[in-house]
Amino acid sequence: MKRVFLVALLLMSLTVTACSPKAKTTDVNGETKQTDVSPSTQVKITKHPEPATFNRESVRTLPPPNPAYEGDKTLDLRSYDLSSLDLKDKAKDLEYAEFDSKTIWPKSLPDKFDPKKQMDIGKSPGLNVKKLHKKGITGKGVGLAIIDQPLLVDHIEYKDNLKMYEEIHSFGDQAQMHGPAVASIAVGKNVGVAPDADLYYIAETHGEYKNNDFEYDFTWVAKSIDRILEVNNTLPKDKKIRVISISVGWDKSQKGYEEVNAAVDRAKKAGVFVVSSSLINTDGYMFNGLGRNPLSDPEATSSYEPGLFWKDRYYEYGNEFYTMMGEKAGVKIDEVLLIPMDSRTTASPTDPKDYVFYREGGWSWSIPYVAGLYALACEVNPEVTPEIFWSTALKTGDTIKVQNNGKEYELKKVVNPVKLMEALK
Repeated sequence: MKRVFLVALLLMSLTVTACSPKAKTTDVNGETKQTDVSPSTQVKITKHPEPATFNRESVRTLPPPNPAYEGDKTLDLRSYDLSSLDLKDKAKDLEYAEFDSKTIWPKSLPDKFDPKKQMDIGKSPGLNVKKLHKKGITGKGVGLAIIDQPLLVDHIEYKDNLKMYEEIHSFGDQAQMHGPAVASIAVGKNVGVAPDADLYYIAETHGEYKNNDFEYDFTWVAKSIDRILEVNNTLPKDKKIRVISISVGWDKSQKGYEEVNAAVDRAKKAGVFVVSSSLINTDGYMFNGLGRNPLSDPEATSSYEPGLFWKDRYYEYGNEFYTMMGEKAGVKIDEVLLIPMDSRTTASPTDPKDYVFYREGGWSWSIPYVAGLYALACEVNPEVTPEIFWSTALKTGDTIKVQNNGKEYELKKVVNPVKLMEALK
């Protein structure tokens, strides 16, 4: 969910600190940048960030979509009290609504808008992943690491999975929206792809806010990857971390580009698959995220369509859209793996029992989904490699047809988790 992640980053005024246990510095504004890691031989949960507070109360009119993002239609209703509004005729406004467990709804709602049902449906990973869980394929015994924003470590979705929580160059004492979302998509017991995988988590901020702009520094991501590899060396052979989920990407213009790529290479040599927004550059694999009407069946491939943030360009260019993406990255793209992304319910940062429905996701939501699938793959076939996993996912993927303005398009390859695991066995 790149747009929201950037908002969170731009709200931060950051200070650099060294990567040593319990290191902590304070800048002139009284804000802190923290590194808090376990002893090298004993991983643990080093901190419990406070729940996020949005400080939103009762409103007399619907808030507008965020004007800072051109073309962004989402309506952020998280934690608002809307009980005094009459929304009966506001179906169009609510088409892209995002809300959470603390949103208070009025009695008058449009006939085809059912927030409770949307929230419940959105908890499913979709594409019959739950069938795999019923067969006992849950990621048990597989380590999955995430590098992201501060986590609400006690959320019911993943607290039983969490083996480690550390901070490396991390800002603030409150949980952020991004961390609980990606953690629950990967390993959540209700919403996750791999609900029994072991979760190792590092909260990290890749840069600083200076001169009214955010200056990226991916050396901190590199340090976080290396820390995960260090931890992995202490784990027993049958409990190793096999995949790292990082919902961000980097390019040559940004500080730390060479360092983070070198860290990814070290992870590869250690048998750890690093899934990030830069996957096409680090591994040559291309993925994209799928959209879905909030009330449609998430298990049916026919419910999916191009994701909200890219569908307009796709319908303009067709499959040539992927060629253009490959040319921009300097890579020839033959096939793209399509992953669920929009209309997802995830863990909320506001309370250990709260959830949030995101109408529009982003690659940030697809990346932990891929990491979760890889954890399942490692369970069914411990000898699997990223190359085998990716080629098999494309080979077993589905093709679906979508209509737009009287024209038909073929979307391929939509991941088929059941066929993928059967083939990997």
